[in-house]
Amino acid sequence: MRARSALATASVVAFAIALTGCASAGWDEPRSAPAAVGSAAPGFVPEVRPSPEATIEPAAGSWDGVSPAPGYRVVLLTAGADAETQTIARSVRDWATATSVDLRTVTADEHDPIPGIVDAMERNPDLVIVAGEHLIDPLAIVSANHLDRSFLVIGAEIAEPTENVTAVDWTGASFRGEGLGSASDYDPATFTPERTGDAVRAGVAAVLSDLNGLVIWID
Repeated sequence: MRARSALATASVVAFAIALTGCASAGWDEPRSAPAAVGSAAPGFVPEVRPSPEATIEPAAGSWDGVSPAPGYRVVLLTAGADAETQTIARSVRDWATATSVDLRTVTADEHDPIPGIVDAMERNPDLVIVAGEHLIDPLAIVSANHLDRSFLVIGAEIAEPTENVTAVDWTGASFRGEGLGSASDYDPATFTPERTGDAVRAGVAAVLSDLNGLVIWID
């Protein structure tokens, strides 16, 4: 196991373990997420069950036939004012509106994101969608201690994800944290509304199809 960054201090872990699970106003206590509506097309779900942390490359658009049931509870967790993060956030909001998802937003402090991550989990969502490179290393610590919470990372990935963290990447993205930084082919111009919109839909389809803990690669 590679050493965690300096962010993984005792105080960080204490913050994560201190999660109480109290529901936010308007949302119930933790529940089983509602069933998906529809199903993915052939070419999305691999014939052979992929191993943990594997990367799969679904056929373009094969995720379009599956969506969450209305009222599916999602927290958009963001950190950072960079254009890439903001593009992802807009795509999440557009997707939520189109699918009647119940969306809440938590904006974490990019210099101290742990409280924001804890806040997102405390709201008892069915899924936390993560946008922003500043969240990757702290999320690696927190998510491993809360396997009952489901996370979807867009445009980046955790180096050693647990089964509750799914990621969507493409050529030009794939920041991994832990000092690994951005991929050599990182290109902010690839964070277009079209691609990030596809990434959100493909990632949610993977979560709804029980393909958790994987990297979904799109182009």
